[in-house]
Amino acid sequence: MDTVTAQSKGNYADVNGLKMYYEIHGEGFPLVLIHGGGSNINTTFGRILPSLAKTNKVIAVEMQAHGHTADIDRPLTFEQDADDIAALLKQLNIAKANILGFSNGASTTLELAIRHPQVVNRIIVASTMYKKGGAQPWFWDMMANATFEGMPQIYKDAFIKINPDKDALYNMYKRDVARMQSFKDIREEDIKGIQAPTLIIIGDNDVVTPEHAVEMYRQIEHARLMIYPGGHGDYLGEITTIKPGQKDYAALPVIEAFLKEN
Repeated sequence: MDTVTAQSKGNYADVNGLKMYYEIHGEGFPLVLIHGGGSNINTTFGRILPSLAKTNKVIAVEMQAHGHTADIDRPLTFEQDADDIAALLKQLNIAKANILGFSNGASTTLELAIRHPQVVNRIIVASTMYKKGGAQPWFWDMMANATFEGMPQIYKDAFIKINPDKDALYNMYKRDVARMQSFKDIREEDIKGIQAPTLIIIGDNDVVTPEHAVEMYRQIEHARLMIYPGGHGDYLGEITTIKPGQKDYAALPVIEAFLKEN
């Protein structure tokens, strides 16, 4: 039977055979935060989470093989991640939630809206594509020739700070690379079927092309689109993109306003 147990530094839920780590911050309507590949709660959302927790019940998760959540013997897929989030919400007795996903986390968010529409209120998908052709060609070249040495050191340090097992770190890296190398397009009919109000966010120098963001905006019936100057996560304060002394994050007020809409 699935159970939820409290831990001193957060919480763990047994979902679909996975011991998933999550944290709850603040009060209000539930908002799930889903981090990017190779990342964790803090590296993706650490700069904006305190602000979001002022007006939302933030449920920040760490997905299979990432952060505090150990890997298990099953495929690593966006569909499975979406099923895990849905199972977690059920355990927490949350009927509906807003979802904010970044990069790989946004791919999971799209799958959640497709596979479990009943649990989704509004979604925010940041720096993601629904088909392979939506990413810059250099991204797929990088994935084809990926090396562990090329993984941002700040991600490695963040993982080791949580889990000193270097084999687990390398396993996470291999899993994430393999998932992207075998990336499968989401069917257009599934994208068009998303009914949740959707905010699409990218940078104009992102992994995702502006043209693809516009295409996705046209496909989703109740979509809004924001394109910021900058790269992959600048607008959120993602840890690999923040500048020294940076305290303002361009997307935060837009996200907060979108979440307050009726």
